Amino acid sequence: MEILRKRADFLKAAKAARAPAAAFLLQARKRTVDETVDDGLIRVGFTCSKKIGNAVMRNRAKRRLREIARLGLPIHGKAGWDYVLVGRPDVTLDHPFEKMQTELAEALVRIHTPRGRDR
Repeated sequence: MEILRKRADFLKAAKAARAPAAAFLLQARKRTVDETVDDGLIRVGFTCSKKIGNAVMRNRAKRRLREIARLGLPIHGKAGWDYVLVGRPDVTLDHPFEKMQTELAEALVRIHTPRGRDR
């Protein structure tokens, strides 16, 4: 797993698929062939706005998001995809950790399930 650091990567993910959860918003996109250096790599980014609180609270929220990503993305994520976890005000800090893990798995399933007319 690799961490997203460039603003352009975050902006591309923001325009792609979304899967809301109670404690966070998951944004995901499949990388194109020309920007893929390593197809077997999952890239992930984390963001929390100032609505979460001061720097201490934002960092705590991001630590929680990093941990659920560390545990869940290798199992439920797909190689060649970029994921961004966005913290939610008043929820990300206090939401039960086990529930956040379950919500991440469910959000990843929703992202990767094709939507068609026969659904």
